[in-house]
Amino acid sequence: MAFGIKRQELNQWKQNVLRGEIAYLTHYWLDNRYPGVTSVTKVGCADIIRLQAWCVKHKLPAQYIHNRDPFPHFDLIGSRQRPILEQEGQWEQIKRFNLI
Repeated sequence: MAFGIKRQELNQWKQNVLRGEIAYLTHYWLDNRYPGVTSVTKVGCADIIRLQAWCVKHKLPAQYIHNRDPFPHFDLIGSRQRPILEQEGQWEQIKRFNLI
């Protein structure tokens, strides 16, 4: 279940993804498979090669990219979420979703 984002934020993320940019969208998320996890960051990019390179850069397994046309994305969750968002300068999302 996703919550905590506005329609305009989702639409902006979609536009950025379609342009081939690496785009970040964090939202609150609850899933019984991940106890204690309260948010996920969708890292999307329509340029799948670029998204794979992003995964390699952060030592993440590119085989877990959700290759869903037209919005391929990698779900960034758990202990790697905050450090990677910090490396990418996504301070607003870190603060907003209490990842500090």
